[in-house]
Amino acid sequence: MKLQAELVIPPEKISDKEYLYEAAAKKAASRPAEIKAVNALRRSLDARTRYPVYRVLADIYVNESPPAIHPTVMYKNADEKRRVAIIGAGPAGLFGALRLLELGIMPLIFERGKDVQSRRKDLRNIQQFHIVNPDSNYCFGEGGAGTYSDGKLYTRSKKRGDTRKIVSLLVQHGADEDILVDSHPHIGSNKLPGIVKNIRETILKYGGEMHFDSKVTDIIIKEGVVEGVIVNNETEYPADAVIIATGHSARDIYYLLHKKGILLEPKEYAMGVRIEHPQSLIDEIQYHSKERNPFLPAASYNLNCQVDGKGVYSFCMCPGGLIIPASTAPGELVINGMSLSRRDSVYANSGFVVTIEPKDWAPYDNEFPLNALMLQIEYEKKIFGVSGSQSAPAQRLTDFVNGKLSSDLPGTSYIPGVVSAPLHEILPSFIAGRLKTALDIFDKKMKGYFTSEAQILAGESRTSSPVRIPRDTETYMHPQISGLFPSGEGAGYAGGIVSCGVDGENSAAAAAKYILRDHSIEAI
Repeated sequence: MKLQAELVIPPEKISDKEYLYEAAAKKAASRPAEIKAVNALRRSLDARTRYPVYRVLADIYVNESPPAIHPTVMYKNADEKRRVAIIGAGPAGLFGALRLLELGIMPLIFERGKDVQSRRKDLRNIQQFHIVNPDSNYCFGEGGAGTYSDGKLYTRSKKRGDTRKIVSLLVQHGADEDILVDSHPHIGSNKLPGIVKNIRETILKYGGEMHFDSKVTDIIIKEGVVEGVIVNNETEYPADAVIIATGHSARDIYYLLHKKGILLEPKEYAMGVRIEHPQSLIDEIQYHSKERNPFLPAASYNLNCQVDGKGVYSFCMCPGGLIIPASTAPGELVINGMSLSRRDSVYANSGFVVTIEPKDWAPYDNEFPLNALMLQIEYEKKIFGVSGSQSAPAQRLTDFVNGKLSSDLPGTSYIPGVVSAPLHEILPSFIAGRLKTALDIFDKKMKGYFTSEAQILAGESRTSSPVRIPRDTETYMHPQISGLFPSGEGAGYAGGIVSCGVDGENSAAAAAKYILRDHSIEAI
């Protein structure tokens, strides 16, 4: 017999298999010995009361063996006569490549940055010495932006495709099985690089190719049909289709497409700051206690409101996390957040951003369709100009609201350092004013959130792409160019590891249908 039930488990017992089976037996009105398996489907922490508990939705098997939790995906050896060029080795590109190998089609991935291990030196250079490598940084390189900036797997994009398959593939390549059941799964930037390396090895094992330090500088198009790509301004690679999976920061691809007369359009996104609190303060607010139960994780939060008709919200919240420099070119300053798997930093940080709309980028309308992008570029250059380095301008939260330069600043996780700056004056008024109003609203939702112990750091500007590369909703193909498939966050259709992975799979399947249009497509 199988039944589904919710089990309520104290934090200190969440890893105790015997306790879990006893709780399941009570739900099933059976003896513990009759419980053959308890397969958790979803696990979430309920901290609404003084004594938080885990709520575990599980399939309980009584005198019955369960099926396999996540079947292994099988791959075929690639057919070299059917080739898809993939621009970018982020989640859309990597999962797209895996999907092509399921179908026996050869993926060729071109990544401007370095392999996941070699990226580390460039990350150290930007952290320690403020040196930005425009081709290898927190955004560019094998695995994409998520590899070294957290590895969060939570997504609301359940209707776009098989999100569980993406998470299962991560487990198949070395991730902990807990990510299959946690309501807000997280791998951690210390573990994700190894998983990315394992995905690369699968791609190579079945005949795919991965080219690093290989920047696509042109797309070969003849009479409206894609025929391949040119890499590093010299080497041509023929291909039957091209998937653009470059992420939200590869501005050179937008410039290239615009120069070639390929349709683009501006897109709403969000910009603002990072806000950093002591993790102990967030724990106290969320867990209703001065001392965090050692069996509870670092507390997180999710806040949002409307101010003057615009969304203001927390973004990419990192409990027990670090703030990192995410700039992709000299002369700009971009920050982001990350956490290691243990989430044991003494700081909590989150994006604190405002929706950016057409009226905000109206001053750049002569730059259409890159007008929204131009606003983003100006913001990042202005923030950089405060210190002239990767040191971030910062201000105590209370001083920001009161319009006062901070005489001193709290400690921070941001390694390049902070400089006190009047962000209430530096930030655009349509951002600063709404952030101030939202802080009052957020403090009502989380009493104690607005405090002099917290500070804001600028600037958080790469929440999503400010440009969309259009595509047909059925074929996933650009409306002007046959065989060109925009995909993932850089194309404006996804955000985050899982949703980009799903979109990469969908784009790869669409590319396969396009290539095999005169052949059997039963496998797709």
